[in-house]
Amino acid sequence: MITRNGRTAAFGTALSLTRAGITALRAKAPGGPTRWERENYAGRTVELYAGPAAAVGAALGAARTHRGAGFAVLVAGACGAYDDVAGVSDPRRGFRAHLGALRDGEVTSGAVKLFGISAAGLVAGAMLKERAFDKLFAGVVIAGTAHFVNLVDVRPGRAAGAVLALGAPGLLRDGTAGRLSAVAMGAAAAVLPDDLGERAMIGDTGAHALGAALGTAIAAGNGRAGLVAHAAALVAATVYGDKVSEAARSLG
Repeated sequence: MITRNGRTAAFGTALSLTRAGITALRAKAPGGPTRWERENYAGRTVELYAGPAAAVGAALGAARTHRGAGFAVLVAGACGAYDDVAGVSDPRRGFRAHLGALRDGEVTSGAVKLFGISAAGLVAGAMLKERAFDKLFAGVVIAGTAHFVNLVDVRPGRAAGAVLALGAPGLLRDGTAGRLSAVAMGAAAAVLPDDLGERAMIGDTGAHALGAALGTAIAAGNGRAGLVAHAAALVAATVYGDKVSEAARSLG
């Protein structure tokens, strides 16, 4: 299925780079193995190697196809990593909560993530498209997809599975869009077994990076009408997700 215009190579490169990253981190974890462990939703101890490995694997794979795409993926992963570290004890969820804190003069890790990924998406969108309107909406799609994939990362395998499902239609496209879809899917496929098996979690680092990779593929493969439709759907999903987060916070 992934056969034309370098899609097989793009898939294989992202998959192998991600798996190699997991192996390298597991063999020599910076700061020691315990720094790379967390409890998941079920109270099981899981590894965090998969997130950074997926971010680097997807970024390097995307950069081989398009420098702007590689940049967006790398920044999305870095912003996610910052939130994984700095925001681990912050109970606030959703954009409204973080923007409210920003109005009060507090710069939360969620706000850094929001503005950092949005800026990277706009830069990548400007590099992918020619017309100003298309550049803007491509940026919205890239950042919005990164946030959407993180939004669905509430149970093992959800984020990686979503990238595989949503990226599959992109494999039918030629050129940049097809290769970027393959990159996103290759990195997602590399982490899915450990994620589903509850041996690892990808965290914000992996979810945002995989989402940004998928977003660059969507942006590259769509014209103006498609970009507007995807952007509208992603904004609606974000608003809905914020309402769900707020409701869950009220119940808790």
